[in-house]
Amino acid sequence: MDVPNAQCDYMASPNILNFILSILIMLGILVSYFPQLVRIAMLRSSFGISPYFVLLGTTSGTFALANMVSQRQSLQDVACCKDVSGLACFAGLLGILQVATQLLSFFAILTLFVAFFPRESSTSPPLSPNEAKGPTYRTALVVAGICIVHAVIMLIVTLAVGFKQPSSLQSWSNFCGVTAAILASIQYFPQIYTTLRLQCVGSFSIPMMCIQTPGAFVWAGSLAARLGSKGWSTWGILIVTACLQGVLLVLAVFFEYLGPNKGHSHDYNKDTAPSQSDESNDAQDDDGPYEETPLLQDSR
Repeated sequence: MDVPNAQCDYMASPNILNFILSILIMLGILVSYFPQLVRIAMLRSSFGISPYFVLLGTTSGTFALANMVSQRQSLQDVACCKDVSGLACFAGLLGILQVATQLLSFFAILTLFVAFFPRESSTSPPLSPNEAKGPTYRTALVVAGICIVHAVIMLIVTLAVGFKQPSSLQSWSNFCGVTAAILASIQYFPQIYTTLRLQCVGSFSIPMMCIQTPGAFVWAGSLAARLGSKGWSTWGILIVTACLQGVLLVLAVFFEYLGPNKGHSHDYNKDTAPSQSDESNDAQDDDGPYEETPLLQDSR
C-alpha cells in the first residue's frame, strides 16, 4: 500500500518516552502471566481455573490480534519498515508485538491448563467433591481444540481479506475489535462464578491479577496514544478487561485471606480430608479407655 512520507518520517523518529513505555508494557505482559504459569506448574494442577475463562480469553486474544494487524495504522507501520531503520521499525510494531505477546501467553496457560487438568486414573486418588462437580477433562480437550481451530481460521480469513478485499480490512478490523471486546467483557464471568462456587482461588494466580489490573489501564492509554480515537476497538477492550479483573481480584483476595476456606486454596482432599495419622488417633480414641471402663479388666 502507498504510505505518505510524513507517516514514515514519523516512524523514523519515534517518541523516546512512548518507545520506552511500550517496551515496559510488553515486558509487563510477560511478567504478569508468569506467576500463573508457575503456579499451575508447581501445583501440577489447574483446579479452580474455569475452562470457559481460558476459552474466552484465548479466542478474545486471537480476535484482538486480528484487529491490531488489520488496522490501517498498523499496515502503514509495516509498509514503512522497508524505508526506516530496524530499530525504528521495531518501535513502530510494538503495538502489534504487545497484543501478540498477550495471545501467546494465554496459549501457554491453555497448554498447562490441559496438561495439569484434574482427572481420575487407576492409580490416582478419587477426585474431591468440588472437582467431581466441575468440568471434565474432555471439556478441557474440547476447549483446546476450539482455540486452535479458531486461531487457524482467523489467520486464513485475515489474509484472505487483506489480499482479496483490502478495502474491507478496516471493517474487518472493527468487527474483530468489537467481537474481542464482547468476549473480553464476558471472559471473567465464568471465572468469577467458579471462584464463588469453590470459595477458593485454586490454581488461579492472585499476583497475576495484581499486575494485570492496573497494567491494563496503562496499556490502554499507550495504545490510545498510538492509534487515536479510530483505534477505540483496540484499546477499549483493555478498559473493559481491567474493570472485570478488578472484581475478580477482590473476590480472590477475600477467599484466599479472609473467607471461610482461607488457606484451602488448592486441593480439596489435602485441605479437608483427615490424614492417616489422624485416622489412627481417632481409632485409638475409639478403643477407650472411658469413664465406664473397669479399672481391672479380665486378661482372658
